[in-house]
Amino acid sequence: MTKPPIPTGPSLEHRIQLKIAEIAAVADNLPGVVIIHNHQNGMVVEYMSRRGVEYLGVTLEEVKRLGTEYYTKFFNPDDAKDYIPKIMGLVKRNSDEELVTFFQQVRTIENPGWTWYVSTIKILMRDDAGLPLLTITMAFPIDPLHHVTAKVPRLLEENNFLRNNLHRFRLLSKREQEVLRQWALGKSASETADILFISITTVETHRRNLKHKLQANSSFDLAQYARAFDLI
Repeated sequence: MTKPPIPTGPSLEHRIQLKIAEIAAVADNLPGVVIIHNHQNGMVVEYMSRRGVEYLGVTLEEVKRLGTEYYTKFFNPDDAKDYIPKIMGLVKRNSDEELVTFFQQVRTIENPGWTWYVSTIKILMRDDAGLPLLTITMAFPIDPLHHVTAKVPRLLEENNFLRNNLHRFRLLSKREQEVLRQWALGKSASETADILFISITTVETHRRNLKHKLQANSSFDLAQYARAFDLI
């Protein structure tokens, strides 16, 4: 006697489409662009709200067919050095509650150059093994006339500098950080000695150590550390 088939639930693909339909039902009423990425075969676009495809001047099907070429076609690759590691870190940490926010430059149909966006991403759905499968992103264009727009490149540059040089900055003692701050503010060795109540000889020793530990060759290099690590 043939056994009846064991009932099974909806397939993974069916559940993906249900989740996308759930988001799509409200996406066009939200103020930003909504994007859903599928991480099963790389970080490819599974869904984009109407506002997003209109900004890019394409259809959703065209975006999906692009696969990972979507990123090189519409996004500044220099920005990816900052936000791709953040996104991959989010997926690796496997946290449903965590949000990752980042800036990116997008090439839209209205601006063949670059338009700044601020985006936030989180895990939306998991696969049958419990691993992150879909992520959802909301992206908002930044007003080009807003003062923040001009500062974004500098903020990203400082953030990259901080991440790349954190291991060196951690070598500094508290006193060396204080000397670095005064140096970046343009104080002389004698002025620094008076401010910190130490001898000029001690200041000069700290300055030599700072240049060695930070591998800094100029006052500009030292000022970069002071700015990136909020000493000034």
